[in-house]
Amino acid sequence: MLIPTAELHIHIEGTLEPEMLVQLARRNQVPLPTYDVEELRARYRFGDLQAFLDLYYANLQVLRTAEDFHDLAAAYLHRAASRGVRRAEIFFDPQAHVNHGVPLEAVIEGLTAGLAEPTDQPVSTDLILCFLRDLGPEAAGEMFRAALPFREHFIGIGLDSAEVGHPPAMFREVYAAAAAEGLHRVAHAGEEAGPDYVWEALDVLGVARVDHGIRAMEDAALVDRLRADRIPLTVCPLSNVSLRTVDTMADHVLPAMLDENLVVTINSDDPAYFGGYVDDNYAAVKAQLGLSDTHLRTLALNSFDACFAPEADRERWKSEVRATFAGLGPGSSLT
Repeated sequence: MLIPTAELHIHIEGTLEPEMLVQLARRNQVPLPTYDVEELRARYRFGDLQAFLDLYYANLQVLRTAEDFHDLAAAYLHRAASRGVRRAEIFFDPQAHVNHGVPLEAVIEGLTAGLAEPTDQPVSTDLILCFLRDLGPEAAGEMFRAALPFREHFIGIGLDSAEVGHPPAMFREVYAAAAAEGLHRVAHAGEEAGPDYVWEALDVLGVARVDHGIRAMEDAALVDRLRADRIPLTVCPLSNVSLRTVDTMADHVLPAMLDENLVVTINSDDPAYFGGYVDDNYAAVKAQLGLSDTHLRTLALNSFDACFAPEADRERWKSEVRATFAGLGPGSSLT
């Protein structure tokens, strides 16, 4: 039985499965090291975040046209619909594509069209425009200004890519500009870098959600702040293991975060690279961390509390979560 959930930490570029990578490379005549899908998939093994990013950005060169972005988004949408996702707030990295010579209009129009495709189970979607922090604050400001004519197509901004050495405070000006536009603000913080990055994301950037945030657990005062202000954390367990930010799933801080009554959510990050979509992440934390169905119910309810959808929709989806778990009979279990 699938858990109805919101997915709040999903990079659309990170859903580029090897099969589609080959398809788009051939369509656009982009050379790959190999066109064997299994050989490509075997390369998805990483020692750290930078090793992943190197392959990730190299693969993005196959995305050249609005049709490519449509196909990428539609493929994720159909997969999400079949895996319990009711709401998806989807990151995209326009700087990576514009720097490859792709018009911004093609990126946004392609993604928007792909996410408008009909599915058997409706999925509510919105886009969040992310800045590549390693390109610096001036480049972020330039991208933000270039994206404003497409303001109707995204609901917020985020901050991703290589974390260490690029603290949130560097981006205070572009975040202030986004706040003036009424955009939601989120940021990756506390994945590789320490709790100080989470503090900056909260106090300097004014984020409503922290993406990852697992290293916040190293600072008791920060944990108190996150709990008191009910700041959601979009945790990605399979990603954390794949990128060695935790050694094994058994070492993950998710149970401790739940014990601290933090607003934790489960997400897949870059699922084509990290071994699973959001349902796979739920299954992994249940099987490998021993989380109970009560924990899973809390995580699912948190996901809808943390999303940026209208309140009526959030309450409807939460009712579906409650009904799903209420339907469990003695000895039964969600997987």
